Amino acid sequence: MTTSSTYTIEASPLASFKIDQDEEGDWVDLGLPSGTLWATRNVGASSPEDYGDYFAWGETAPKSYYYWSTYKWYQEYYADGYWHSGLTKYCTQSRYGLDGFVDNKTELDPSDDAACAHYPGGRMPSLEQIQELDNCTWTWTERNGVNGQLVTGPNGNTMFLPAAGYRWLGSLYDAGSHGYYWSRTLRSSSPDIAYLLDFDSGDWSDWNDYGDRDEGFSVRAVRVS
Repeated sequence: MTTSSTYTIEASPLASFKIDQDEEGDWVDLGLPSGTLWATRNVGASSPEDYGDYFAWGETAPKSYYYWSTYKWYQEYYADGYWHSGLTKYCTQSRYGLDGFVDNKTELDPSDDAACAHYPGGRMPSLEQIQELDNCTWTWTERNGVNGQLVTGPNGNTMFLPAAGYRWLGSLYDAGSHGYYWSRTLRSSSPDIAYLLDFDSGDWSDWNDYGDRDEGFSVRAVRVS
């Protein structure tokens, strides 16, 4: 992720909570071919307009500092006269893995899925489920003072995705101008990054955007009807 020259820094509470999957209105059917239902709010959010929490890819708890040194699946140590560093899970190429580690995992296990941890019955979307949103109409709008994209499905139902920005180091960037939402799919050719949904006021990217796994992005849960 390249840091934007325009950004907003603000404090954010780190507390998360679970949501009852049977609560009316927590899922919306957009009429997608796969039958995928999307949650009506971000993980950690109290309303559709609330930014919610931010998660590094493969972590299930928000934190105050996002960097490789605090990333769960990265390790470094000093031995034999030099530093050893690399990924310890979800690695498809030995040059990225700690001491050549490779496990060839390209999709998050449920135990490492922030949506599973905080939204019962949900998963983070796969790359294919994000791509399927190309069937929808996207409209940049403001809802209760919050910028974001209103996503209208083929059946006319809608969901609102707030432009929540992202967290890196100890700051929040791009809030109000961009949205970044993790998929559960790793980019196997560069396993230090994973695919995401990326949008701003003028465009959204359905398949080819990705972010460094140590950065804190939003999570929106899905489930299949």
